[in-house]
This record gives sequence, C-alpha cells and structure tokens, in this order.
Amino acid sequence: MKRQHMSQQAQNKIRVAVICGGASAEHEVSLASARNIVAALDRDRFDVSVIGIDKAGVWHAAEADDFVHAPDDPKHIALKAHAAELAVVPGRETGQIIDVATGAVALDIDVAFPIVHGPTGEDGTLQGLLRAANIACVGAGVLASAAAMDKDVTKRLLRDAGIKIAPFALVTRETAADAHYDTLAATLGSTLFVKPANLGSSVGVSRATDAQSFDDALALALRFDHKVLIEAGVVGREIECAVLGNTAPRASTVGEVVVAGGGFYAYDTKYVDDSAEVMIPADLAATTIEAVQQVALATYKTLDCRGLARVDVFVTDDAQVIVNEINTLPGFTRISMYPKLWAASGIAYRDLVSQLIDLARERHAADRALATSM
Repeated sequence: MKRQHMSQQAQNKIRVAVICGGASAEHEVSLASARNIVAALDRDRFDVSVIGIDKAGVWHAAEADDFVHAPDDPKHIALKAHAAELAVVPGRETGQIIDVATGAVALDIDVAFPIVHGPTGEDGTLQGLLRAANIACVGAGVLASAAAMDKDVTKRLLRDAGIKIAPFALVTRETAADAHYDTLAATLGSTLFVKPANLGSSVGVSRATDAQSFDDALALALRFDHKVLIEAGVVGREIECAVLGNTAPRASTVGEVVVAGGGFYAYDTKYVDDSAEVMIPADLAATTIEAVQQVALATYKTLDCRGLARVDVFVTDDAQVIVNEINTLPGFTRISMYPKLWAASGIAYRDLVSQLIDLARERHAADRALATSM
C-alpha cells in the first residue's frame, strides 16, 4: 500500500525540465542560474530533470543534481559531459524529447524552465521550438522574447509608446567603417556606451570617451553581434525593478546598483569581482519608486511580456525615469537581482520558482484553448 501511494504521488508531480547552457557568451551565467533553480524546486511537487546545451548547441540529458563542474566558480563553471544527445519532436502531445541514438523517449515533461541566456536561448528561438512541441515554457513567448532581446527593436517600440529611453544610434557590420566617434559624440555626447544589440549580462559592453576607445569598443561588440547600439551616457542612478505575471503583472520593490569607483555594471562586476553594491530597496522617495514601478509595468506590457522580466532604468536628479533595457530571462544566480528583488517584496526564491511554473502552465492552457480551425 505504501509503494502504491508513493507511485501515485510521483504520477501527480509536475514534470519540469530546466534547460541551461547554450552556444552563447552567457553560457556560464546560465549554468549558475540553472543550478540555483534546480536546488530551489520543491521535489514534493516537481519531478525535476535537466537538459544541458553544450557550447556547440547540442542538447544532452544531464544529471539533475550533478550537472556542472566547478559550481561555485563563475569563471570556470562548466557543463559535465553526457553521452546521451537529445532531440525535440514537434507536434506530439507527450514524449517530445527523444534520445538521438535510439529514437526512444528520453524525457516526458510538462513544463520547460529555460534559463538559456543570449542568442538562441532568450531571443524567441527556444521559445518557438518549445511551443511547436506543445511544451509549456516559463517566461515570455516568441514575439516578446525576440523584441526584448534586440535592444534596437526594444528602444523603437518603447519610444513609440511614449516611454523615455536614452538617445541612441545603430551601427551594423556593414556600416561600421563609416561610424566615427566625433560624429556620434556631436549628437549623443562625449560619453558613449557601445553594446552588442542581442546580448545580455553586459557581455561585450564598453564605455567610450574618445576615438580610440570607441574604435576598440566597436570592434569588441562586433565580435558578438552583427548589430551594435551606440547609446548616450545618462547621468543617473541605476535602478532595477522585477515584474511577475501574465495578463495582470505585478512590480517588485526596486533596487539600486552602485559600482565602486564610478564604473559601470560590466560582466565581471556582476558575476566575478564583487565590486558592485546592490541596495534593496533603493533609497528613493516613495513617489519615485512608484514611478519606476509604473514604467517597468508599462515596458512589460508594451513588449507583450509574460511570466517574468527585469526592467533596468536610470533615475536622474530631476526624477526622470529612463529605461535602459528589459531582460525577459534574468539571471537566477546567488547574486542576481531578480530573485533578490522578489525576496525583498515578500516572495522567497522557492515560491518564486513555483509561481513561474504555474504562470507557464496557465499561459500554455490558454494557448491550447485557442481554435485551430474554422
């Protein structure tokens, strides 16, 4: 009788696959995030598996509780080698994840929790594959993921919605030879931020204050993307706000990032050298906090986001709120702002992860209810 009860309990669990890694410069951040998510998932409620994507983009079945080397080292964390390669079969109702070698069903899952940062992970590519495979997916759908990933497209949509953004210019691989610091500085100001349009975690981002540093920054950014955003430097406090929900999203309290020595929030500052201080809640007037929250929600809705996002803004001395960017798949590492902001707003990490899975299932059910024929 006890064995039968345990079997029934296992059948009633929600089967969750955490997908991590990826062929991206943010591979290591993804692994660190995934490790924390896996540890936080309530094993009484969820049956947990892990799909690790290596740097070549190949999917592997991974051991849920032991899938990375150097788990506490942000520079050297790595996906452990696994022999089984996986493929996705679109259109099936169940058994969509198969073993490439045998064709047999490798995983039967209800919800995917993708924490694959960067291109092919949070740009709508993975989200589209999961939808085609009839698998519920945590986070934004195809359109919002793609629009939010491309900083150029994001800024155009927000500008058209009347949301304040930093002035910017776009440089592509084809136009890079004609991009000159003096010309851009004449319209955008002497301090320029040079960013790959389709990466996060501040990978490839540089600050330029003269022609040489601009040329170096542009060359670096073009290593990671075909499109590069050139932004005017904004004098203001760096404030972040987390958003959670589908059709009725909520905004968290807000946090401030303070970088030692007046630097900017670069990759190493975020994940390696601990030179940034995070203040939650930020020391702002209540009216300013509310203004940030309203801008975060407006940004979220403008891009048609679902599930979760973190909205990063600048607050100027005259209390203007200027959107820097939105991240539809924010980090979940031990130092990441998104879970910290919700913890300060009353939602613990484990509960947050559970709510995100519930939101994914809610949206999946709504999508499945749509008519597919006249």
